[in-house]
Amino acid sequence: MHSSLVLHWTIELEQIKYIGEHIIEGKIGFFLLQLVFVFALLSFVFSLLSFLATSKKEIYKTLTQSSFTIHSIALFSSIGLLFYFIFNGFYEYHYVWQHSSKALPLRYIFSCFWEGQEGSFLLWLFWNALIGLFIFYRYKNQNASVLLIGFLGTQTLLSSMLLGIELGGIQIGSNPFNLLLREHLDFMHMPLFTDANYLEKLDGRGLNPLLQNYWMTIHPPTLFLGFALCGIPFSMAIGAMLSQDYSTYFNKALPWTFLSIGVLGIGILMGGAWAYEALSFGGFWAWDPVENASLVPWILMVCAGHMLLIYKAKRAHIKTTLFFLYLSFVTLVYSTFLTRSGILGDTSVHAFVDLGLNGQLLFFLLSIIVLPIVIFILNYPSKAAKEELFWSKEFWMYMANTFLLLSALQITLSTSLPVMNKIMDFIGITGTKLAPSSNIISHYHKFQIPILIVFLVFFSGAQWLYYTKDHIRRLQSKIIYGTVLSLLSGILIYLLLPSNFGVGIEFSGSSFLKSSQHLINKSLFIVLLIALIFALYANLSAVKKISQSFGSLIAHVGFIFILLGALLSMGTQKVISKNSSGIDIQSLSTELENSDNILLYKNDTLNMPPYYLVYRGMQQDGIYTRYRVDFLNRNSNGNYSEAFTLYPSVQKNQNMGNVSEPDTKHYLDKDIYAHVTYALLEPLEQKDRDQYTEKPKTHLVQQGDTFFTSNAMVILKSINKAMNTEDLGLDKKDIAVGAFLEVKDMTKNTYQAKPIFVVDQKGIVKTLYSDIDELGLRFVFSKIDPDNFSFQIDSYEKNKNYKEFIVLKTLEFKYINLLWMGCILLLGGCLIAVFKRIGFTQ
Repeated sequence: MHSSLVLHWTIELEQIKYIGEHIIEGKIGFFLLQLVFVFALLSFVFSLLSFLATSKKEIYKTLTQSSFTIHSIALFSSIGLLFYFIFNGFYEYHYVWQHSSKALPLRYIFSCFWEGQEGSFLLWLFWNALIGLFIFYRYKNQNASVLLIGFLGTQTLLSSMLLGIELGGIQIGSNPFNLLLREHLDFMHMPLFTDANYLEKLDGRGLNPLLQNYWMTIHPPTLFLGFALCGIPFSMAIGAMLSQDYSTYFNKALPWTFLSIGVLGIGILMGGAWAYEALSFGGFWAWDPVENASLVPWILMVCAGHMLLIYKAKRAHIKTTLFFLYLSFVTLVYSTFLTRSGILGDTSVHAFVDLGLNGQLLFFLLSIIVLPIVIFILNYPSKAAKEELFWSKEFWMYMANTFLLLSALQITLSTSLPVMNKIMDFIGITGTKLAPSSNIISHYHKFQIPILIVFLVFFSGAQWLYYTKDHIRRLQSKIIYGTVLSLLSGILIYLLLPSNFGVGIEFSGSSFLKSSQHLINKSLFIVLLIALIFALYANLSAVKKISQSFGSLIAHVGFIFILLGALLSMGTQKVISKNSSGIDIQSLSTELENSDNILLYKNDTLNMPPYYLVYRGMQQDGIYTRYRVDFLNRNSNGNYSEAFTLYPSVQKNQNMGNVSEPDTKHYLDKDIYAHVTYALLEPLEQKDRDQYTEKPKTHLVQQGDTFFTSNAMVILKSINKAMNTEDLGLDKKDIAVGAFLEVKDMTKNTYQAKPIFVVDQKGIVKTLYSDIDELGLRFVFSKIDPDNFSFQIDSYEKNKNYKEFIVLKTLEFKYINLLWMGCILLLGGCLIAVFKRIGFTQ
């Protein structure tokens, strides 16, 4: 049906000679993507033949590398062409139209490229191609073809996602070079496209306003570089199973594993930095399903890296090492399925829309799951590992990995609830839906914090031990000394922290659990704080022992700082904007809380301890409206001095809705974080001062009740139920009810207003408003509730009545810089471990 409609539509379009379309360029792009897939497939086939063949191995190796080179050239060319389309605004192409626009600042062109599914697949393929070319060059004297069998298979599957063809009614891939009017039925018969010169009037839909941030120009490339790097240890694990040469392949996999840990970890944390600076939920991690989907492969890659270290020391635990190398990449591909299938559309703001590729994505996932298992069974490692002694380093590392695996399992299960619901629907189990917790952060903390505490114990103990053997007494003395020091340090730090320290965890069940919740929350966070101090001490006290692996120390300390910064910033986070304006903010919106927001009139000074705030006004900056807010200090003489100024903003977007963007003042020990929760988008001076507001304020009152406008107090004095309709110019059969309002301004002058509620003989409700011109007020009697003897009076005010204002929410994040410092240390430690201690093994 779809194909016949497209054909019919194409025939109609051929009758119009469109002006300015770049058809040939699109066909070139489509052809290049076919080459990308064909030569990825050929390189994979030739790499298999180079392993399986008994003769002509060198020929197959050469063909593998040549095919991959052609694949890469075609890929780079298609990427360059798509960038060219976006840069020049070729809106006749659906991908360009969907993700770009004429008003978009040039600095976000890169974000347009990888906002959509097709662009992000190209980005992943791009990094894979660069890494593949590097490996072919690096290992040119060895059998790189076998090294990359799994990698080339993955590249082939990824390339198929961009084919954009249909076979037997099944869509294979999505082509970013699709024309808007040829392949997309949504645009059929729209009046714009009956004009042969439609391109002069056509503009793109534009980039999602949430992605118009500098972090989104570097976060996706870093994250996908991490994804690409994770494919190398996976591929080398397959090579090890095929060749049964575990020593060679595991040694080669070691530096790539730690490089992927560093890069993927930084990519994830960049996403946290984007959320912190661009989103207004007030934090850097919300346990969003897409965030979780990238975190789980990183956790498992950390496990794989440390199992490789154990193997390097003991030449043991082959199966466990293969398990973690395999599982880390499987969960990465599973995360791709989750985010791209549309299955998380209702639970995550980060997920892609469904492009109809669910079957293909599922095939991709099943291929990555099944084929390595088959290879493992056919090449089952026969060497069994000996049981480790309790006081050996291997045992403690093994136990630490076990709890990391448990952490990853809990995150995966909670994230996969939509998948489980789909499976139940598929097998016919109806009426039961697994719903995520109403407090998602509390849900994850409830499980992850206890797991993390136990992990830190084993992680810390492993630092003091040696591979193969150690003495239990030495371990006991270290643990006792470290525990005492950590307890004393933890208690001292806790005493210095604010009394509100601890993030809430909700419990259900018995009244005992509920009544003890506060104590449980504090206890968990204090124990976690002590465990982190214990881990920090363990790593620093082991400096002499690990002087040959300085990178490990730096990475470990960075990891601890990330957790410590997250714990302290979340545990001490507080809202400092309490409304002291005397005006109920909920009259503006029921979603606003007076306990979390402060209303600021222009040029008025308002106390918000420990600061005084002054809203100075707004300024237009392209698509942004920026609001200047001065934060002042007040000295003992009552004089004010400026502490700092913030410019929170609202990004205007007619297509996707306006987005509030926070601004932050960074100190060494804290951040002050502010965002606008309610504001005008243009100065009042630009509006007609004598026009009434479009939306009224609604007042549900009874006789004798009082309500307020911006400049007056209003009392409903009485209700006249027997008004003469003919005197009002109405039909005598109409029913009219009048409200008598007494209005007093700020100087106690009294005015009267008499709005009227009318029901005509046909039962249609009408209203006759009443104005008080001196005060710029209009009253409308809009509803009668006979059951409660109450009446709805709507008040409108002229724009000149209003003074410009904003509603601001301000938070204080203490010790957040520990987290950002930890990010730098983690990446630095991983890079040192790769290039100094381990090196890219020849």
